[in-house]
Amino acid sequence: MAILSACSTAPEKTKADHKHEQAKNKIEKAICVVHPTEGNDVSGTIEFEKTTDGVKVTANVKGLTPGKHGFHVHQYGDCSGPAGKTAGGHFNPEHKKHGAPDDMERHVGDLGNLVADSSGVASMTFTDEKLTLNGPHTIVGRSIIVHAGEDDLTSQPTGAAGPRVACGVIGVAK
Repeated sequence: MAILSACSTAPEKTKADHKHEQAKNKIEKAICVVHPTEGNDVSGTIEFEKTTDGVKVTANVKGLTPGKHGFHVHQYGDCSGPAGKTAGGHFNPEHKKHGAPDDMERHVGDLGNLVADSSGVASMTFTDEKLTLNGPHTIVGRSIIVHAGEDDLTSQPTGAAGPRVACGVIGVAK
């Protein structure tokens, strides 16, 4: 009985070829379009861009009450529930305490507060050293939650920012 084997005419990939493929597939930009949770009117975008200093975050959100509003990367990319609870808790792969964005110990997802003006519009740009768009702690595929109130940056485990007024899934951007 003859044994048949499959032959390939394509050359076998080298380690260098795999590294080149991985480098090509690195995510450089991501975006999150937040939509209101049930009974709210909050909407906007949060953009993420890889830089040499970390990930640049640019947030533009409207429909907020004037003042501070906690916003965080949450564990799951699921905004299907009416109150945004399906997004889970803050993204915290390192099992740290909740804190401010500039604290040494904080959740990866702790982004602090958006500050809405008298028209309910919040715009801000900052660079975060803990966020990543690639690797095991990537934020891509997770969600952003905007809260009704201020994140006090100390209360455990979430900063006591109140109900979730908007939710969106972080996706790859061009």
